[in-house]
Amino acid sequence: MDKDIASLNRDFAEALFRLVPAFTTNDEKLGLAVSGGPDSLALLLLSAEAFPGRIAAATVDHGLRPASTAEAEFVASLCRERGIPHAILRPVVPIRGSIQSAARRARYGLLHDWMKTQDIHWLATAHHADDQLETMIMRILRGSGIDGMSGIREKRGHIIRPLLHFQKSALEAYVAAQGIDAVDDPSNRDQGFDRVRVRNALKDLEGFDTSLASQSASALGAAREAIEWQVEQLARDHVEPTDSGCLLGKTAFPHEIQRRLLLHCLHSCEPALSPRGQQIDQTIAALERGETITLGNVLCRGGERWTFQTAPRRRTS
Repeated sequence: MDKDIASLNRDFAEALFRLVPAFTTNDEKLGLAVSGGPDSLALLLLSAEAFPGRIAAATVDHGLRPASTAEAEFVASLCRERGIPHAILRPVVPIRGSIQSAARRARYGLLHDWMKTQDIHWLATAHHADDQLETMIMRILRGSGIDGMSGIREKRGHIIRPLLHFQKSALEAYVAAQGIDAVDDPSNRDQGFDRVRVRNALKDLEGFDTSLASQSASALGAAREAIEWQVEQLARDHVEPTDSGCLLGKTAFPHEIQRRLLLHCLHSCEPALSPRGQQIDQTIAALERGETITLGNVLCRGGERWTFQTAPRRRTS
């Protein structure tokens, strides 16, 4: 097990340096999102081993379960024992609506504010290879395109996920080998959540290397970046600004390119507009037929060239 621990420590440091190469030479601080579960505790222990004195941890207590306060204090005590700065963050406004999505928004908002006040440059979360596989399967079941199938991104802005190529079983063994009993969150067994149902379905698939899912996600992510690069070039060449919006002068492209150019034009008129897949497909079909259609507050006119402008306000009596 000592050999396994040493290997995991080395692999973790290499993963972080690959995501943030400058971390080897600067004095930036790494923030850790630590809930107390085995994955985030592994992140905490691996970071403390690799970067002593350069990390800080935060635990978000959403107040959704009676045990959440005790779990946050448990993480705080582990950090005190190891001399790691730690903060417990609690939302000011109670979590309402879609619990998982609302909690996620609140969590990242609190962590972002904490980073600013503590002068923390990077935030690491404990998403791992099993999470990646679950996410990709969930998105297949929801009919996602290439963007969704790119899965959980290893790096997005100042958020990094250095454990995405690590299997959950290895992280659990790493924590157990150090004599720590991780928090057991009962929501991880709640069949009301899509992720839990997918996770349970995957339990029968023994003997597969889940870290390969992250390789597939990385390949799809690279393809997504290549398409985005191409669309940026095409937008510079073929999208012309107008007094009231923009004009797409050439439209004879493969469907995926059309889709992204359409979104580019829509966002130039109404940045918050986010039409879904079927709605986008229907709009492209209508524009190719030369029709006029309204999406959100944007008037779209088809034909050989497509024009987009903010729709005039409706008169109220």
